[in-house]
Amino acid sequence: MPDRRIMLLMPATSYRAAEFMAAARRLHADVIVASNHAPILADFAGDRSLQVGLTPTHDNLARVVQHARRAGVTGVVGTDDATVELAARAAAALRLPHNPPAAVATARNKHGFRRALAAAGMPGPIFSLVDRRDDPAAAAAGLAYPCVLKPLALSAGRGVIRVDGAGEFRAAAQRIGMLLRRIYGSDDSAPATQILMETFIPGAEVAVEGLLQHGRLQVLALFDKPDPQDGPFFEETLYVTPSRLPERRQREIAAQVADAAAAIGLTTGPIHAEARINADGVFVIEIAPRSIGGRCSRAVTLADGLRLEELILRHALGLSVKAAPSGMASGVMMIPIPAAGRLRAVRGMDEARTVSGIDDLVLSIPIDDELVPLPEGDRYLGFIFACGDTPAAVEAALRSAHQCLDFEIESANA
Repeated sequence: MPDRRIMLLMPATSYRAAEFMAAARRLHADVIVASNHAPILADFAGDRSLQVGLTPTHDNLARVVQHARRAGVTGVVGTDDATVELAARAAAALRLPHNPPAAVATARNKHGFRRALAAAGMPGPIFSLVDRRDDPAAAAAGLAYPCVLKPLALSAGRGVIRVDGAGEFRAAAQRIGMLLRRIYGSDDSAPATQILMETFIPGAEVAVEGLLQHGRLQVLALFDKPDPQDGPFFEETLYVTPSRLPERRQREIAAQVADAAAAIGLTTGPIHAEARINADGVFVIEIAPRSIGGRCSRAVTLADGLRLEELILRHALGLSVKAAPSGMASGVMMIPIPAAGRLRAVRGMDEARTVSGIDDLVLSIPIDDELVPLPEGDRYLGFIFACGDTPAAVEAALRSAHQCLDFEIESANA
């Protein structure tokens, strides 16, 4: 039996499959994929695949642990938000490297996360909860504006809306409530019914990609987000690294993220954090106990050509982990959806790929698929990748490539 056998818990919609499988091949590790969708060749895969629900229920956990033991798994990785809690519980049961499951659950619940940071005395917004079934007019009374409304468990800005007054609050609460009903149906759990209200924190936003080892944070990349994140919706666009912030500020960001991770109990594995910076200091907005989402891991450039997915697998397998940022400037644009409707054509892709500094451009929504913008949508139109001598050059290349693109979208009302 191989010494290296990794179980990847991966939703069927994950962008990450190819990168993680390639990383496993470089490590000469066998892979078992546990997913909520059976692979085409499942009948021939033997113990290398498992179709299972990805919520951390007792039954799903029992099936994952039983399969992992039978297959001789030596590491477990949850690749996406939907799988990290089940992965942590399975690794704990198997006595493999893992985050405390309670800490992962706290990180995935925006209200739980906010409460943990407040209890630790960390700076943050004023916050409270409202139930989507409550009277929004009553909930809006006495709030300090502007504020931000957030579903408890959705990611990538989905359902997050800034409001500047009581009228906007009522409309946003109703809109988020409709989204939650579409996703969760008649479920009456907290993520299905509750909305977090936070006072809006102004300032520049950054993202931190890191790895926790025995509770100590190693920063792998600090991304600037050059486009303002002021609302009313919070669609990610540009990530550029290394950061152009002063070194002192960068150290402060790393220290605040490390403190926030400790406050919720995370100790092991990759994290992706978002923070805001203004004259009052650094405010950690959230920490996800997984690596950067979508295809954006390609923008994390590590020394000696090491890829982020390989680093994650090495850590999960208990292998030596030595990584540092490469120092090369790189970035990604998550192509925003310009309008709702059906995507009929994308023109200018060849021209965009010829822009100096552009590494690649990929679409993630096929032609003729429906486009759903934020706050209801959960996909980006695609990704543009660039590298260069400086962060400014990378940002310029990404913006120039995006300007080459023309999207033909058939309106839903046409």
